Amino acid sequence: MDLPTFWFLAIAFLFIGYFVLEGFDFGVGVLMRTFGRDDAERRLLLNTIGPVWDGNEVWLITAAGGMFAAFPHWYASVFSGFYLPMLLVLLALIVRGVAFEFRGKRDDAAWRARWDWGILCGSLLPALLWGLIFANVVRGVPLAADHEYTGGLVDLLNPFALLGAATFAAVFVLHGAVFVALKTTGSVRARANALAARFGPVAVALLVGFLAWMLIGVRRDPAAVGLGIAAAVAAVGALGANRVRREGWAFAGTAAAIGLSVAALFAALHPAVLPSTGDPAGTLTVANAAASAYSLKIMTVVAGVFLPLVLLYQGWTYWVFRRRLSLTR
Repeated sequence: MDLPTFWFLAIAFLFIGYFVLEGFDFGVGVLMRTFGRDDAERRLLLNTIGPVWDGNEVWLITAAGGMFAAFPHWYASVFSGFYLPMLLVLLALIVRGVAFEFRGKRDDAAWRARWDWGILCGSLLPALLWGLIFANVVRGVPLAADHEYTGGLVDLLNPFALLGAATFAAVFVLHGAVFVALKTTGSVRARANALAARFGPVAVALLVGFLAWMLIGVRRDPAAVGLGIAAAVAAVGALGANRVRREGWAFAGTAAAIGLSVAALFAALHPAVLPSTGDPAGTLTVANAAASAYSLKIMTVVAGVFLPLVLLYQGWTYWVFRRRLSLTR
């Protein structure tokens, strides 16, 4: 395997990790205001993700940094072509992080309610926008021969991308509901389980529809088809496990469904990294978007040293905070 392909797979792995981990805390953030009946329940939901949400965002930072260093042309085209959606993602994540920190600074119901809305919007908006962005990356965007984006915002709001936005948001909410059921006890656990049972079929239907459209109407790739089928099976299995209140297996199922779906996106994309729907010469591939061989060698050595340490630290964090939480009023 050559180094450009290795780094394409590494970036795919980082985005898989990001969406699996950040996906459930996006879902919990959306449920903060819509599921939590009072301040005690909202505080409980916040406590389920409090120790891990900021660590989950490290995966995004690392993925973006890997794109910048390993595929500078890919990074430049994506971050220029998707400038407005990326900016909105950044602003939403900032609002969300500030809301997490400031919500409990004053014992005032109106104060907390405002920050709860900040958490909801700061969780829902990135979920929608990431679906929009990744659907457009797989579908392709108008690029000139020099790889410059030549379209506008309207080009990004096509039906396939809008379905991708709805799918990401719905699956993350399901993932979050299952996580709440896994991490809590008593009435909150039962209600989260019931919510996942009611909403789950909608999320799974959107996921299956999006994957089918991608694999039949956008990109036909045997490996991606296999991954997409596995993702659908994992999602259905998660619903079955949730129905019999096996929250651990249900969470494993939603995590696998998200991970396999993102893997299918990258498999369908390869060997391109950003297809052009305009000038065919504008298509960016693993080969023509990669950095120099020397840069990739240095990056590989650095990643080999530090990535295992980061994984060990994050795994230890989840282990320490693995216990269920109870509602206190």
